[in-house]
Amino acid sequence: MTNLDEIFGPDGPLARTIPGFRSRPSQVAMARAVAESIDQRSCLIAEAGTGTGKTFAYLVPALLSGAKTIVSTGTKTLQDPLFRRDLPLLRAALRVPVSVALLKGRANYVCHHHLERTQREGRLVRREDAVWLERIRRFAATSTSGDRGELADVPEDAAIWPLVTSTRDNCLGQECPHHKACFVLEARRQAQQADLVVVNHHLFFADVMLRDEGAGELLPACNAVIFDEAHQLPETATLFFGESVSTAQMVELARDTRAAALAAARDFAELPVAAEKLEPAARQLRLALGKEEARLSADALRAMAGMQSALDNVEQTLRALAGVLEAQQARSEDLAACHRRAVDLLGRLAFWRLPDDNEAVRWAEVSTHSVQLNTTRLSIAETMQRELDAQPRGWIFTSATLSVRGDFGHYRDQLGLVDARAESWESPFDYPHQGLLYVPQGLPDPNEPDYTDRVVAALLPVLRASGGRAFCLFTSLRAMRRAAEGIRRGLADSGLDYPVLVQGEGVRAELLERFRLLGNAVLVGSQSFWEGVDVKGEALSVVIIDKLPFAPPDDPVLAARIERMRAEGRNPFFDYQLPHAVISLKQGAGRLIRGESDRGVLMICDPRLISKPYGKRVWQSLPPMRRTRELSEVEAFFALAAEPDTTSSSAVEPDSASVPAAEPVSTPAGSAVTVAGQQAATGENSRDGIDSNAS
Repeated sequence: MTNLDEIFGPDGPLARTIPGFRSRPSQVAMARAVAESIDQRSCLIAEAGTGTGKTFAYLVPALLSGAKTIVSTGTKTLQDPLFRRDLPLLRAALRVPVSVALLKGRANYVCHHHLERTQREGRLVRREDAVWLERIRRFAATSTSGDRGELADVPEDAAIWPLVTSTRDNCLGQECPHHKACFVLEARRQAQQADLVVVNHHLFFADVMLRDEGAGELLPACNAVIFDEAHQLPETATLFFGESVSTAQMVELARDTRAAALAAARDFAELPVAAEKLEPAARQLRLALGKEEARLSADALRAMAGMQSALDNVEQTLRALAGVLEAQQARSEDLAACHRRAVDLLGRLAFWRLPDDNEAVRWAEVSTHSVQLNTTRLSIAETMQRELDAQPRGWIFTSATLSVRGDFGHYRDQLGLVDARAESWESPFDYPHQGLLYVPQGLPDPNEPDYTDRVVAALLPVLRASGGRAFCLFTSLRAMRRAAEGIRRGLADSGLDYPVLVQGEGVRAELLERFRLLGNAVLVGSQSFWEGVDVKGEALSVVIIDKLPFAPPDDPVLAARIERMRAEGRNPFFDYQLPHAVISLKQGAGRLIRGESDRGVLMICDPRLISKPYGKRVWQSLPPMRRTRELSEVEAFFALAAEPDTTSSSAVEPDSASVPAAEPVSTPAGSAVTVAGQQAATGENSRDGIDSNAS
């Protein structure tokens, strides 16, 4: 085995060639474990605390192993720095002739056919779309990759993108006149030939689904798979191993059918008429579910007046369109693709209308303009285990946040990793000196109607002490919006001119960049900012969390899981809900200390952290910061430029009876347990990762 101690050592190739590189014992220990897993084709769960350097700890043994490797990241946003920064650095330092490739979902590549069609038909909604379209045209004419991530001067959320990219549904395949020049196919060819391929979880599971359906594959055969941000896998896998159908898909089908009819079937008036009927039918289905955004069980849907008739109407309208398309599909490949999509949507809709069983739950996600009907598997453990057993590979699951107080049982249960080796390495950060955990006194139960207002009142003095520089993270969008109003009003009343940035009032990347540059901003967010966000330095000195992130008990998927666990004689709160909340909390808390010189306050407002018996399990899972319930300690923390080493409980733990001192956890030699968190929902609703911009 390659001497990893020398490679990671103070005089090794990494230290000699990478500015600022420092050897860390925990990093070397993790690299050894990864190397063994790849060499032995075994399964490893590797939890590495923030600051361990886990990216290098898995990339170095992968590059040196000679094994064909797939590295899967949590999102496409994390793919680019891994591919464009970390891999070039390590290849140069190690001097290894390893070829690498980057592969994303097809919606991330410009499609020549759809670009040409959009230019020809001029189907633009906004004036600025014409400007974006011209920039995309010039980009596609000169780019070798077609990756929209390389075109920074067209906004990521611009409405033009769906018109110039393809989906699995509307791709023409080998019938496309631009087949040989296709950016997606070129990216896949490079991936097949490379020694190491960087993908994301959505794309990985899209490949699994295609192979299971006998529809080919996207990713090359490999000897090792490394999942970074592996805490996201249970939610992503659940998404892909289920089924869904949405009114948005129906509206898009109607739009594409009209365009295809205009191009190839102008003389057949029935076709655009049939397409035009589908759009209002889909919208009527959405209206039947009320005005509010919600997640509703199938039983709740059946009880709604007008729901069944709206569902019958959309199914009949879709079937009529499929029949007309069948008669005209031979006239163009676009029409044939529309026919395939109509038949597929009919099949998914019929599947959703079947009764629930013990293995899956049917439910609907209602958003502002559409509704998605989902069939979700209650457990994906068996499916994942089959995938792991299919062929001998090294399987590595790594994140800062996979266990609860060193217990990996919750994560193992979700993914079926019964026999996997599990290791944990603590963060090298000096949390007792770098951070302070503050649980304010006097807040009511989180179920009280004025809870958010009381949270705002409690956090305003902290913002005053910190000079802004805060993330205020909320467990629901409704609470986030209410708090944002209260924070703005409270800061103005106090004469504090701190900029307040709110999730939804700009693209996430832009909000983060403004937050970093302003230096005294207050960012108010929800799920989008609980994980995958890295702000080092003084710009972020406070993370405030409104309540423990328990999933709503009336969530249809959670309710079904709870019912199933009770039937199995298990305790759903301690076996699922609490571990899930703890892991989610650690993800939010992990935004605070991102570097060895960072200092900050973690404020958790939920009184249940202190008042409930399970609270001990929660706070013991957090980083070992000093703890207090006194605002004066928070003010002193920020008032002192450098805090001396304090050991007396009276100085930093004025209410030590309510907030007990941290208890050590026994660990194997050379390692220490850290517990961290998972934010289950990615906000991505697309089942087909190769179509989803998430991939």
